[in-house]
Amino acid sequence: MAKLPKPGQPVRGSRSGAPIMALFDLLGRRWAMGVLWTLSEGGAMTFRELQDRCETISPSVLNQRLSELKEAGFVTRSARGYVPTPLGDRIYRHLVPLGAAARDWSDILDQSDPV
Repeated sequence: MAKLPKPGQPVRGSRSGAPIMALFDLLGRRWAMGVLWTLSEGGAMTFRELQDRCETISPSVLNQRLSELKEAGFVTRSARGYVPTPLGDRIYRHLVPLGAAARDWSDILDQSDPV
């Protein structure tokens, strides 16, 4: 199991302990951002509901990502299922503009790449 990236400690691709690098390391893991995004947009979900929403995620990967996101303080388990914490919601709100920028980037590439 890979060590959870934490602010103040060197992470993959960076010798510095810059918090942004730790955040990108964690969210860059397979399905990590997708799990946080799905919970933030869909509300509380059981493990099975979350797996269904993420469609191609395996149970082992989902379990690993939920463990990491819980340890990072982004997700918690409630009586209704998994939910983002206030910090997880804040991270998601900061990701939304990046999602819009990614769509713009995709549109630009589509326009400049004749088929």
